[in-house]
Amino acid sequence: IQDELCGYTFRISPHSFYQVNPVQTERLYKKAIRLADLKGKEKVLDAYCGIGTIGMIASDKAGKVIGVELNADAVRDARNNAKANQIRNIQFYQNDAGKFLVEMAGQGAKVDVVLMDPPRSGSTEEFMNSVAQIGPERIVYVSCNPETLVRDLKYFKKKGYRVAKGVGVDMFPFTEHVETVIMMQYCGKEKKK
Repeated sequence: IQDELCGYTFRISPHSFYQVNPVQTERLYKKAIRLADLKGKEKVLDAYCGIGTIGMIASDKAGKVIGVELNADAVRDARNNAKANQIRNIQFYQNDAGKFLVEMAGQGAKVDVVLMDPPRSGSTEEFMNSVAQIGPERIVYVSCNPETLVRDLKYFKKKGYRVAKGVGVDMFPFTEHVETVIMMQYCGKEKKK
């Protein structure tokens, strides 16, 4: 399948995830990127990136984007999509997001913004601990499950992050399903360097 979203073309293989309502998906991703407040120089991590949609759309407003996704088919699609859209400031890695972040944190890597769109089951403590270690100023969390979102927000709060803004996007009109975009900012006791 091939689709156009926010001015980019995306090829989607059968085993990759893709939002099925393109009109609302554009609204969802534009809100997420607006909340990320990118100025053009930030290093951005797109976690659970799938075929790379959010990261590629953010790439023209960021200095560098790193995407990580466990699904090998989706990563292959993401790399091909970046090449087809001539995006040069993005790299994709096929790995579990939690393990990848543990490795990044162990290497002392830092990012300015984390964009995360985890599966319905939400994130993991391993991932959230590692996010806190790499120290982004902002985290933008896209969620399709209010229960796991609340659980994960409570965990991030323990790590020094607070919810600054949030919006809902009605992905399936006339149903109760809403995607939520939350932007958290670091407000821990120690100021980041």
